[in-house]
Amino acid sequence: MPVSEPQQSFHDVASVDEIEEGRVKAVTVGKHNVVLMRHGDTLHALGGRCPHKGAPLGRGAYCKSATYGAVLVCPWHKAVFSAETGAVVEPIAFEALPRYPVEVVQGRVIVGEVPISIPVSPPSLSQGDDAHVVILGGGAAAASAIYTFGVEGFSGKITLIGDEESAPYDRTMLSKSFLLGDPSRTRAPLLLQEGYYRKHNIERLHGRVVSLDHQERRVTLEDGRSIQGSHILVATGGRPRGIDIPGATLDGVMSLHNQADALQIAEKVSPDQTVVLVGGGLIGLEVASSLRQKGVGVIVVMGEPIPMEAQLGREVGIRLLQLHEENSVAFISDAQITEIYGRERVEGVTLDDGTSLPCTHVVVATGVRPQSDFVDGLPQGPEGSLLTNETMCVSPGIYAAGDVSALKSRGHIWRIEHWRHAQAQGRIAARSIMGLTPGKVPVPWFWTQQFGRKIEYLGWGEPFDHVMVEGDLREFNFFATYVLRDRVVALAGSGYASQMARAAVDFEQFVKQEVSNNLV
Repeated sequence: MPVSEPQQSFHDVASVDEIEEGRVKAVTVGKHNVVLMRHGDTLHALGGRCPHKGAPLGRGAYCKSATYGAVLVCPWHKAVFSAETGAVVEPIAFEALPRYPVEVVQGRVIVGEVPISIPVSPPSLSQGDDAHVVILGGGAAAASAIYTFGVEGFSGKITLIGDEESAPYDRTMLSKSFLLGDPSRTRAPLLLQEGYYRKHNIERLHGRVVSLDHQERRVTLEDGRSIQGSHILVATGGRPRGIDIPGATLDGVMSLHNQADALQIAEKVSPDQTVVLVGGGLIGLEVASSLRQKGVGVIVVMGEPIPMEAQLGREVGIRLLQLHEENSVAFISDAQITEIYGRERVEGVTLDDGTSLPCTHVVVATGVRPQSDFVDGLPQGPEGSLLTNETMCVSPGIYAAGDVSALKSRGHIWRIEHWRHAQAQGRIAARSIMGLTPGKVPVPWFWTQQFGRKIEYLGWGEPFDHVMVEGDLREFNFFATYVLRDRVVALAGSGYASQMARAAVDFEQFVKQEVSNNLV
């Protein structure tokens, strides 16, 4: 017998005139948070919390995408959902929004309490049951590809090979709240629950890849196992650069790349100790913020005078520097560490001017290199990254996504090391493998959270010759526009979540409508 639909209960939630064109209105339907959106006479009702981190979507943006039509954008991490269906059309979420029946009766908006059933995608007709995709790596790009294969109905076999025993997890929290928690209980949340891999018959293997035969599409693991696929997706990410100076191998010298690293820092560094942090970039500043909030003494040694000036400009960089100094983080700029000294473990560091800084630990945050040493004979970008086109294809049957890749697009080669960008690339790679329209690579977006202040950035990391800042930098309520020869190349903001959400969907259109007039 067919399963009967649950009985629907409708709720009167608003006047139709309260639903403004192009705006998002949050309402409650029974026990559910729901958001309403309107375009002309058409109303949409979707779940009101982002499935990624529970962001209130009433603060998000409802706008038009040239690719996906009407969309709803999460204000926190810029997940993009179809306003019509609730489906994820761009990362960062890995679950669709529930869609509710909505009607207008005598000028009142009536919403049903039971979500509309989501139709299951039919098996992909572009790949047969004998297709075998081998995914190397266990990060954001790999998880995004796996999710995409699932929702698009891929009918072949998938093997995921990672060098960590855990399934792909949220690495963004490792430099933030993870370091503040109890290391005996804190774990990064999984991007896809264990049941997802079982449901979609995904085989997970733990091991380190030592070679890739791209012509045979065969990978070999360190323990001798060999796996051949019809398609290979390389999503192995990067590895910490480290520092090649005397004392770099002493006990107490650490880096932050994976969950094991974060656990080590959380376990070994206590509030009565002092850490010298090497590097004033995104991860370095987030680690400094987390450790300082834990009560640890923090000294940041960096080669530039202002942190993140190259990415965010002098004005925003200075405000970040002030924020850290207000929280008792010490900075030593235009300096290099020449030695880490100590008998068996770290006792301090020596700078290039001879200054000695006593400390108990050194945390190195000087970026990552592509983890591609097992690859030979494929097109390469900067630092040995794998060079892809806009479909994420490196060579026939070989794809790359995330930190291990470099994208050739618009006459340039871009190497972007951001979480959402890796997920977008993983999604495009999966769709390309299935023979579907891959979609456009979105403008990269990242965010940073330091001492409770959030800054968002949207752009390809191009140089700029001047910055326009509106709002209040001091209170972290500002919107910054980065310009190179009268062309807007990037945007950044704090407290401007809706604007950044709309810009993330269609950067060029947003700039044309809301920014360009200010350039005159």
